[in-house]
Amino acid sequence: MSRIQQEYVEQATALWNQSLAQQGQPKPDDRRFAAPEWSSTPANAFMASMYLLNARTLQRLADSLSGDEKARDRVRFAVQQWVDAAAPSNFLALNPEAQKKAIETKGESITQGLQMLLSDIRQGHMSQTDESVFEVGRNVATSEGSVVFENEYLQLIEYKPLTDKVHALPLLIVPPCINKFYILDLQPDNSLVRFAVSQGHRVFVISWVNADDDLAQSTWDDYIEKATIEAINVVREITATKQINALGFCVGGTLLATALAVMAARGEKPVASMTLLTTFLDFTNTGTLDLFVDEAMVQMRETSIGERSPQGGGLMRGGELAATFSFLRANDLVWNYVVGNYLKGEKPPAFDLLYWNGDSTNLPGPMYCWYLRNTYLENKLSQPNAVTVCGEPLDLRRLDMPTFVYGSREDHIVPWDGAYASTQLMQGPATFVLGASGHIAGVINPPQKHKRSYWTSGTAGTHPPTAKAWMATAQEHPGSWWMTWAEWLGTHAGKQVASPKQLGSKKHRPIEAAPGRYVLRKA
Repeated sequence: MSRIQQEYVEQATALWNQSLAQQGQPKPDDRRFAAPEWSSTPANAFMASMYLLNARTLQRLADSLSGDEKARDRVRFAVQQWVDAAAPSNFLALNPEAQKKAIETKGESITQGLQMLLSDIRQGHMSQTDESVFEVGRNVATSEGSVVFENEYLQLIEYKPLTDKVHALPLLIVPPCINKFYILDLQPDNSLVRFAVSQGHRVFVISWVNADDDLAQSTWDDYIEKATIEAINVVREITATKQINALGFCVGGTLLATALAVMAARGEKPVASMTLLTTFLDFTNTGTLDLFVDEAMVQMRETSIGERSPQGGGLMRGGELAATFSFLRANDLVWNYVVGNYLKGEKPPAFDLLYWNGDSTNLPGPMYCWYLRNTYLENKLSQPNAVTVCGEPLDLRRLDMPTFVYGSREDHIVPWDGAYASTQLMQGPATFVLGASGHIAGVINPPQKHKRSYWTSGTAGTHPPTAKAWMATAQEHPGSWWMTWAEWLGTHAGKQVASPKQLGSKKHRPIEAAPGRYVLRKA
């Protein structure tokens, strides 16, 4: 403590003396203060530099605490949130960029900023992109297809083939139910759905319903039995195949693996191969999200929106989930837009991924509470027979199909070593690939963009107990991991057969054109 205090006084004194000098005034090294206005006067430069010094000192103080590691992490997170919020760039009275723009526009920027603030209050979330540019079904989620099945939980979309022949085994994609499915079908040039179709796969995607009061008492078992397992069986019926290939993304991967373990306990093996993208099955290391989950928090949710609540259920609002994820990267996903939207009156640029990010979904409370307790809090999915789902003791060791496991290196929601841990749970042959960037940008990385890179193991088929040990044998490759996955999937998709002339089947006829009604329902 004494050392931190002494160094703080020395650095603060140096900054003060530097700001008083005629030359060599402080130059704050942070992109929030990169504009020339911040270094145009000694006062502005000193203010920004002192803020950065204060921020570093507060973080050092938080790091120096002793005690329970989770409590220390929570203190560090809280300090970081306060530090981010207190930046002088976030306040009109302290931001020379915003002040200069207000003068140059004769106050018009302030007027526009207030109008954008009122608009965001009315719509219930902060605009991270120009939402007026996008419309689901018009310029996002545009891959051609039809809804061929629906129930109260989902619509099942089948996409029109783009090739004369398709693989005999179809592909079912299970997206996360905490978001809309069209992250996988944003626009033609970055659509994983379209890419899979172009590779000669007959592709089906689940479009989850945006839960309302009618589903407020639905459980995890409902999402397994009546949704995921139902979708698997409908795809098998439509395509007249005993087995299919299946892909799960994030929570969709957890749902998929759980459903397949339930079916395996019943003696069924409906999937020839499984792909897991940024998915937790072992919740030992959940990263920053672990800070929010403890017994008291889970009990609070259970008694307010779970099965133990007075009404027997409720809704976990999508806006609350979205805000939580945004504050994990507060400078990028919150304060950046406070400054741009409200202080400068600048409409954010159009960006399809951020449009999707603002299109949140509600979840049934009992389903959400089961997930919190049995995964994040107690990590029971990874323990054989520790939990019962749909009447079956769950044992992921029953999953012996080939599995492709993907993690993103900078993922703050599913840390890549947490994704890697799935390779240790299942009995079948596993292939692990690590991509660059984060939870979404790492996954949505089409090959034609020639962006980022990915890593594969230097020793094929070898998956040591730890992610660190795997990384020691890995080799980096430029570009997207999609082609590596496509090559792997092709070896498990069966022979080539003629593409179907019509979507659906006699029993499951097309209901409406993709993307369907469910995805249009707002939270």
